[in-house]
Amino acid sequence: MTNHYYSRTPEVESDPQKIEAVLRDFKFRLKTDQGVFSKNEIDFGSRLLIDSFAENEIEGPLLDVGCGYGPVGLAMAKAFPERTIHMVDVNERALGLAKENADVHKLSNVSIYESSCLTNVNEMGFSAVLTNPPIRAGKEVVHEILEDSYNHLAVGGELWVVIQKKQGASSAQKKMADVYGNAEVAAKKKGYQILKSVKEN
Repeated sequence: MTNHYYSRTPEVESDPQKIEAVLRDFKFRLKTDQGVFSKNEIDFGSRLLIDSFAENEIEGPLLDVGCGYGPVGLAMAKAFPERTIHMVDVNERALGLAKENADVHKLSNVSIYESSCLTNVNEMGFSAVLTNPPIRAGKEVVHEILEDSYNHLAVGGELWVVIQKKQGASSAQKKMADVYGNAEVAAKKKGYQILKSVKEN
């Protein structure tokens, strides 16, 4: 049975619920469900990523890879209404929830669609890519996201990643440094690290 959150079509029975959260000082009431990542509450890593992200001056949309039911991407859409936020996930149930949550909060500056990693992302020139990557999908999938993000960023664009120290933060940072030529720990708290790389050329 494909019940893990990185399945395209989770087979676990649907049992929707609502959770409330304040993200970047905005109140959200988000619909979640079984078969999606962190269904009972917004996980600490996503919250740290949302709080830590600092907008750069590079023009272009933002991309949320592995958007789930939408907390990161929708928080960005609310915080930066002049930017378009692309939100992608492989999980069809999660995408449906993200679209519902965007509609409920009247966020029209989002583009939500299915993509395994960045395979269906045709847009280039992103100002930033944000991701709370699917660690359980394996190191190869995580590193594919880190590497493929480079080609989708504008020069000066940034990759922001949240990852637990015990779940491969050092390996991810090394991969980012190899691809981008730089990788810093922008924030860390409770065993989570926010890694940031800049596409310099």
